[in-house]
Amino acid sequence: MKRTLFAAAALNLFAIGLNAQTISDLTTITNSLSLFGDPVATTLKKGVNTKEANKIVDPVIKDVALQMLKGTYDNSFKVNTYKALLSPTTLGKELSIGNGYSKYENITGVYLPLGKHVVLVEGIEGGKKVKLVVPNWERKAPNPEEPTKDPKGWGIEKQTFDLQNGINIIDLNNYGSLAYIDYFSDTPAEEKPIKVHFITGKTNGYFDIKKNDNADWNKLVDNAVFPILDGIGEHIQIAYPVESIKKYAYGRGVELISNYDSLVYRQHRIMGLIKYGKVPQNKILSRVNYNYYMFRDGDGVAYMGDKKGYAMNLVVDPSRVIKGDPCWGFSHEVGHVHQTRPMFNWGGLGEVSNNLFSLYVTRSFDNPTRISKQGNYKTAKEKIIDGRISFLQDPDVFNRLVPFWQLQLYFEGAGKNPDFYPDLFEAFRNQANKKSNSNQVKSTNWAQERMRGEKNPAVHQLNFVKTACEVSKVDLTDFFDKYGFFYIGEFDLDDYGKYTYSMTREMVDACKQTIKSMKLRKPVVDLTTLTD
Repeated sequence: MKRTLFAAAALNLFAIGLNAQTISDLTTITNSLSLFGDPVATTLKKGVNTKEANKIVDPVIKDVALQMLKGTYDNSFKVNTYKALLSPTTLGKELSIGNGYSKYENITGVYLPLGKHVVLVEGIEGGKKVKLVVPNWERKAPNPEEPTKDPKGWGIEKQTFDLQNGINIIDLNNYGSLAYIDYFSDTPAEEKPIKVHFITGKTNGYFDIKKNDNADWNKLVDNAVFPILDGIGEHIQIAYPVESIKKYAYGRGVELISNYDSLVYRQHRIMGLIKYGKVPQNKILSRVNYNYYMFRDGDGVAYMGDKKGYAMNLVVDPSRVIKGDPCWGFSHEVGHVHQTRPMFNWGGLGEVSNNLFSLYVTRSFDNPTRISKQGNYKTAKEKIIDGRISFLQDPDVFNRLVPFWQLQLYFEGAGKNPDFYPDLFEAFRNQANKKSNSNQVKSTNWAQERMRGEKNPAVHQLNFVKTACEVSKVDLTDFFDKYGFFYIGEFDLDDYGKYTYSMTREMVDACKQTIKSMKLRKPVVDLTTLTD
């Protein structure tokens, strides 16, 4: 049996813990909505006139009704339909990358100031969990002189509310901010869209590269009612200060979002997501923060903003973000989101495997590579190869990066296999998902569970060697040997966690025997001599 609009709203009140005064407000709101012709109040009932509309008790709802009668009600953002999106956790499991894709994708373009708000919803079925999320984009550390020591950390502070069909009264008692619909599913194609009407709140809007041009971008910037503006591209989503956009990207919204999309697209390419038809529809969130220069966390990537611009001047300027250090910095943080776990992100590679993406992207934009400019080819040879140590024992993460990049240089050149890394990443994804399915891993934080199960970097290192040979059909044993991938011994690593590397002669012999049994050809050149 269908619940009445009032009954559904009353359930919402108990769900979000509102007080008796709000129930009185609810009665007023319910009565005030009686002149509307549908559950989300997008039209008035046939025959409603100005005299009747003026009798509506709630002033905000009355104003909406009067605007509808005049044909002046702007519902371009305040009324919208939202589709279910693939859960970032499910996506992470499928791609073996963790869950760093955006959790704020269903942008509303609506600013909800501090206080109570009325949100009308229609279409939630089957007990599906749908939430309204209001992140505090403007949060700053209590002591601006020491922003990294914020007791709340660097992550996104947010207020979250469960949504139900009918009337939802949202009480923002800490701060006002932009609103987002949290509607995720493991099977989004099977879910029906929902309709939402923000009766209260203010229109801030957002930029969509598929629908808008630079004139729209400037209009959004000029008319923003909140200091942060949202934007979406094919692969990226931004939440940046209006002030920074005005200063660094005014009139250039299409170029900025296009450059971001291109940066992410290049990472998808080397990951094999394009070749294997696995490019996600989900987006990566790039946001402003006020704690640290640049970082990646579970909500995407963040770049610091302040009155001087700081990181904003590097990543918001469309010309700068594809050149030099800004291109490296943006690609570096997005690369963290794409690190394959644990097959190509074992202990010691936390700040290494993500930089394979940085190298690939920066060079594809005709920038010189950082390891070339810094002379890491020479220092890696001297410290690792000549020093006869494991590459993981070199404290310089750029030296550790060299062998992985030399594989790219070889296979795009003399090795005549430009799909080496795309094929390798696909092989790792297949390995991870096969292992996950066989073990019936049920933890929601599957990546951490998997890493806890195997803390020895040597195990994943040997798997990388074996799989690289198998995928490329080239015996790379000598190359890996020179960089200490078969280093026998034990040592501790501190790399976003404690690890103990432990390699035995038996482990090495077994790996080399497996490769030998493949009867592969040797490389046509010594990979350790390659530079760009």
